[in-house]
Amino acid sequence: MARILVTSALPYINGVKHLGNLVGSQLPADVYARYMRGRGHEVMFICATDEHGTPAELAAAKAGEPVADYCARMWQVQKDLADGFRLSFDHFGRSSSARNHRLTQHMAGRLADAGLIEEVSERQVYSIDDGRFLPDRYIEGTCPNCGYPRARGDQCENCTKQLDPTDLIEPRSAISGSTNLEVRETKHLYLRQSLLRDRLREWIDSKTDWPVLTTSIAHKWLDDGEGLQDRGITRDLDWGIPVKRGNVIWPGMADKVFYVWFDAPIEYIAATAEWADANGLDDEAWERWWREDLGAEDVRYVEFMGKDNVPFHTLSFPATILGANYDGAEPWKLVDYIKSFNYLNYDGGKFSTSQGRGIFMDQALDIFPSDYWRWWLMSNVPEGSDANFTWDSFQGGVNKDLADVLGNFVSRVTKFARSRFGETIPAGGDYGPEEATVVAELARRLAAYEAAMEAIELRKAAQELRGLWVTGNEYLQSAAPWAAFKTDPDRAAAITRFAFNLIRLYAVLSRPFLPDTSEKMLAALFNPDASWPGTLAETLGTLAGGHPFTVPDVLFAKVEDARREELEARFAGA
Repeated sequence: MARILVTSALPYINGVKHLGNLVGSQLPADVYARYMRGRGHEVMFICATDEHGTPAELAAAKAGEPVADYCARMWQVQKDLADGFRLSFDHFGRSSSARNHRLTQHMAGRLADAGLIEEVSERQVYSIDDGRFLPDRYIEGTCPNCGYPRARGDQCENCTKQLDPTDLIEPRSAISGSTNLEVRETKHLYLRQSLLRDRLREWIDSKTDWPVLTTSIAHKWLDDGEGLQDRGITRDLDWGIPVKRGNVIWPGMADKVFYVWFDAPIEYIAATAEWADANGLDDEAWERWWREDLGAEDVRYVEFMGKDNVPFHTLSFPATILGANYDGAEPWKLVDYIKSFNYLNYDGGKFSTSQGRGIFMDQALDIFPSDYWRWWLMSNVPEGSDANFTWDSFQGGVNKDLADVLGNFVSRVTKFARSRFGETIPAGGDYGPEEATVVAELARRLAAYEAAMEAIELRKAAQELRGLWVTGNEYLQSAAPWAAFKTDPDRAAAITRFAFNLIRLYAVLSRPFLPDTSEKMLAALFNPDASWPGTLAETLGTLAGGHPFTVPDVLFAKVEDARREELEARFAGA
């Protein structure tokens, strides 16, 4: 049994996330975590809300709430939506937690002891009308790299280039829209990433199994221009983690907080400590996941994120981890594998909250059950390139994959069995050559499914899972128990019993993608053993004659054309 640590990129606290956010980190991480649990491994699956920085302050101001109250309310909203999509986090934390305050301040102190923190006087944009400095997302403008007109002061979301506010063309205040700006001098703490460039390069180059998307982005940041630059880790904000060493304010930093992109990844560790606290466990319980001198040396750590988060997770956060262990006293766990994703677009364009364009997580759950969304998103997950959501594609995924293949198989088997044999699985007859052929095909497909899941090739895994369902449908159509019943009831009984074992198999294999549907299928079989299949021949004999069953309600209702057209119009945007 392996020990696997899974983290999903932290969603910002500022509002409900859209389906592109969901499929870019949290949902694929959940599918992988569920699969690994199903295989018997010990899994720790961690996520949290990212609550500091300008997004929180701006959103709270817009909502007319104190920022702490706003974050507490939105944490609950995001937690409820995660539950609605059946995201199986072991803990869903908050970057504003006391644990993260202490750990972030501790890490900064360790970095300072290592000579990796420098106080830098810098020129920063100051808004005369707002009476304050405008750090990162408090300032917007045109990206000097790609010309995107709504680039933020820390990063352009269009080309992912890391920026400073003073880089922007035609800058304006994100608070008031004012262009009455000037540049003033202020002091901040910088993480001297450049001193770790060679160590980071060596570490990244050792990850020969990482996706090309991940390593290409990391190398671009290492090599473009002057290479990896030192990075400010403090900001002129009120809401955030105070810049302290222990309980003492860092000299000259009384009115500043740590930069959100410094403290947010540290929350992965802090959230695991929060999990231990919530379960009444001591520090040893979480340290065994994160400290290689305390048990984490045998942990495989896998991160899931959108491609815009890759630079911080391949460079800045590892720099923090490496620097904090400058003397070998704190060997924190570095990530073993980063699974990064491209973007999900909506009908050829971007999701837009302001324009009402696209589907957000709360809206999605109001329209269809979570498994409908989980299936379409994972069978179209944007791994190799950007993906595009259309209602026509969604309708096809639900109708052709879920309703016509998996749902149809379960319905035909259970309804036929009830009409001919009552509500217990029939005994009689033996499996023959036809079943042996199916077992061989299932074994081939199962091996491909497992290989894809192990490699975190999730779109391929979804295709292989569908292929397993198709194999059962083709068998049922060929074996035709309804015809065999007329001349050879024992043969019909054997076919039906085999088909019931396929339902159980599909329930187990589908659980990572379709957890609610899996539970319904197992409930219809009165919850037999749901362990992962070992030898298929044995697995497909699990349900014996006489085992009770019920006919479940329709697992998947088809999306009719009129409904699709209605939804296309509703979410087209202004």
